[in-house]
Amino acid sequence: MESGVLATAGAEIYWQALGEGPAVVLAHGIGGNHAIWYRQIDTLSRSNRVITFDHRGFGLSRDLDGRGRDAFIDDLAALLDHLGVEKAALVGQSMGAGTCIGFAHRAPGRVAALAICDSLHGIAESAQVKAIMDAARAKATTLGQIERVLGAGAPPELAVLYRQIASFNAVDRHSLTGSFDARPAAELGGKGFPILFLAGVDDILFPIEAVRLAQAEVPGSFLVEVNEAGHSAFLEAPMQFNDTILSLLQMAGHVGTAGAAHSNAAGYVPVGGAA
Repeated sequence: MESGVLATAGAEIYWQALGEGPAVVLAHGIGGNHAIWYRQIDTLSRSNRVITFDHRGFGLSRDLDGRGRDAFIDDLAALLDHLGVEKAALVGQSMGAGTCIGFAHRAPGRVAALAICDSLHGIAESAQVKAIMDAARAKATTLGQIERVLGAGAPPELAVLYRQIASFNAVDRHSLTGSFDARPAAELGGKGFPILFLAGVDDILFPIEAVRLAQAEVPGSFLVEVNEAGHSAFLEAPMQFNDTILSLLQMAGHVGTAGAAHSNAAGYVPVGGAA
């Protein structure tokens, strides 16, 4: 595994990279950092170079000029340049999806595929979507952080680990500065790469009804709904999440030569293997 700290404009960005092949970037949400992807890294790095990083103000990264979200896209561009990555598949969860969507608008030629996971950050809300989201935001104000981010069926130890990982962040949803530039959903389509929306059916923060409406506005995109999962489908249903991302990478022709990417679900075998 490689790791390092990139000194960029007004920040120090911590990153890790594991595996070989076409690059896949995992961008964490507001309660996470690079460590939150522990259930994805091994599977996805079998045929790809998986890059995780801490947004400025999170984990081991530092926000020196206080720009927060205003600088997230610049930071991602600087990191890809630093690592010599010309084109990457972008997987963004919650807040991280806003970073990936913004980068996809700015530099579509550098995006091989885009996965928008449990999020509508960076997407302007239509009247219908806004009505659903306003109700969800009102409800969420009375909930604790774990109730917000994990489904009701998540095991207690997952909640403990989530709290431990989040404790290393210097900022949280109350103190994070800056904002994402929200653009209409339709503007995401037609950029030459596949777009996946992936959402937990029980997500409280981004109700599945709102995600369905937004996804329907993005030409050529598709939606995978994860049953019995809340806002953190990647943690709550990692096998289904990983399988879906692997399928997206194969759809985009963005897999390495180390071997056929295959599921980590029990009973699955590599393509061409014996049943």
